[in-house]
Parts: sequence; structure tokens; C-alpha cells
Amino acid sequence: MRVLVLNAGSSSVKLRVVEADDTVAHRADLDAPHGQPAAGALERTVTELVREAGGVDAVGHRVVHGGAEFTGPTVIEHDVPERIERLRVLAPLHQPPAVAGIRATTEALPGVPAAACFDTAFHATMPDAARTYAVPPRWRTELGLRRYGFHGLAHDWASTRAAHLVGRPIEGLRVVVAHLGAGASACAVVGGRSVDTTMGFTPTAGLVMATRSGDLDPSAVTWLTRHAGIPTGEVDHALDHASGLLALAGDPDMRQVLAAGAAGDDAAALAIEVWVHRARGQLAAMAAAAGGLDVLAFSGGIGENAPDLRRRVVEGLGFLGLALDPAVDRLTVDGAEGDVSTSDAPARTVVVHAREDLVIARQVRQILAER
Repeated sequence: MRVLVLNAGSSSVKLRVVEADDTVAHRADLDAPHGQPAAGALERTVTELVREAGGVDAVGHRVVHGGAEFTGPTVIEHDVPERIERLRVLAPLHQPPAVAGIRATTEALPGVPAAACFDTAFHATMPDAARTYAVPPRWRTELGLRRYGFHGLAHDWASTRAAHLVGRPIEGLRVVVAHLGAGASACAVVGGRSVDTTMGFTPTAGLVMATRSGDLDPSAVTWLTRHAGIPTGEVDHALDHASGLLALAGDPDMRQVLAAGAAGDDAAALAIEVWVHRARGQLAAMAAAAGGLDVLAFSGGIGENAPDLRRRVVEGLGFLGLALDPAVDRLTVDGAEGDVSTSDAPARTVVVHAREDLVIARQVRQILAER
């Protein structure tokens, strides 16, 4: 089955035609400021790409938030787009572009079956102890306040790929995935199932990111609004768009922050220290949630292409049995993958190229085959 995979993000739309053997035959990327490509651009691109491919059998859409309702891939029919759109309050940056992408491809490819694949769905296997906040019952039951987790498609791929790279079956394997990019999260995966993750009710929680703060004392928000007089909307915007590396170093791009730090910029050096400190602590927490560690998998733009950061993170996690071989580790850039551990390290460290597109294509094939 040939699948058109559409990943509609908050600033771009990525389209991939994935063949039955998982090769990507055709691709296109569109700029989408504020989640919206130019009027008609997506429909035209979809039509052209499908024509070049000689047609497609199905379409797969990445959707960030499935809430408590969507816990697996779902065929897009009837009122599914409307139900997805109702979750925009939980992911206001990502849900509208996803729904717009669904409607655009439905118009461009009438009659072609489609399915939605949710980033939150992989974390539906987390135990109650991991997903439950210690807050009043009404907040949890009526308002749905819980830890959902995100980047599930990436964590699914990286944990499975990590098992392959170390030559071990996924069953029983304890993998911690560090998916590190502009958005970043870590996940504890045992036997291929998520048991904990660093993001929570929203993608703001957890690690330090490009413009997101990561974990923050919740009382700091009420203090900022009630005592410092900062409007709630301004605080909300700052935590997602004006925090993280941008707030610490003046630049959201880790490549620029690393270059500035190497040139002696004190603010950049501090930003890197904060980023590394938070990564070490939360990766260790994920190892604890997994009951130990067999494999640490780095993925994402930073995870795959910043060997100095990998080294600094792993150096602080030696007590988990991790040790990098620097000569091997520096070879894994520009999409290369592999085990970068020393030969005698009890726990392995691998670099995995993120491939959410293949997970989506496989989920689409599976859900349509079950109909």
C-alpha cells in the first residue's frame, strides 16, 4: 500500500509518499507561517505529488493531540475531523493545522481512505501512577487534567529502532528515548510500551526547549499573574514562545547557542549548562521509571547532530552504565545511525534517525487492513 504521509506543523507542512517497502519515493515541504500555507498551496502540492507518484492508496495524517478519546490510529470518516478540532484547546498551535491538512487532502483526493495518527496515543499505555496529577478529583475526572505526553510517533520509532541497532528483541528491553530538537521530550519504554514521559498535559512541560520553558513551579505562574501583575495571556505566550534557549541565550537555535558558547558568550554557556543539567536529570528519572536501563537512544535534530552535547549528557549518567566511544560517536551526523558506546559499556547508547513518517505509514496500513 502506497501512503501519502502529511505532517502539518505549526510552521511547515511535510509531505512524503511512502511505498509498500517503506522507501520514500516522493517528497515536498511547504512553508506554513502560523500553521497555514498559502491559499490553495497544499491542495496543489498534494495533487502534483500524487500525480508524480502514480497515485496513492491511502493518506496518513500526524495529529499532535488525541486527548483521552483517540488512543490509536483512527480512520477519518464521519465527524472525526470535528472531534479532533474540539481538542484544539489542548494543543492550540498544532491542532488547527492538522485539521486544515485533513480537509485539504480530503478535497484534493476524494475517495482515498485516510487515517489520523496521534502523538499522544503511544503514551496511552502509561500506568495510572505516571499519568495522574495529584490535584482535586474534579480537575482530573471532569476537566481531564492528566499527563498525556507527546512525540509518541518519534518515541515509538526510536525505541523499536534502538532494539534493532543493539541486536536485541524489543520484548523486555528497557529503552529511554531522548528526542531532542526545538521541541524535546524523553520517554521510558519497556517492551515497546511507553511507561513514562517528560511532557505532560501540554508540550510545555519537561526538558528545556528552543522557546519553551520546560518544567516550572506552577506557583510561579500564579505569582507572576497575581503579584507581578503580568496578564495570564502574556505569561502563557512567554512560556511557549519566549522561554527556553531563546530566553537564556537570545537565540532558539541550539547550533547558534553552541557556537556562541564556544566563542566565550557567558549567556550561551549558561544556557547549555541549564539544558544539559535538565536533560541528565530527566533522563535519569526515565531510567528509574523503566526499572533500569538497557539502551539510551538519542534522536531529533539536536539528539542526532550534536555529539558534544551527547557526550556531556552521557558523562553525567555513567552511574547508569553508559559510556560513549567519542571516535564512533562523532561519525553519527547527517542522518547516520549506530551504537556509539564503548565495547564494555553495560548499557548501550545509540543514535537513531527520527522517522515518524514510517510509523504513520505502517499505522495507516494496519488500521485500514482491519476494516
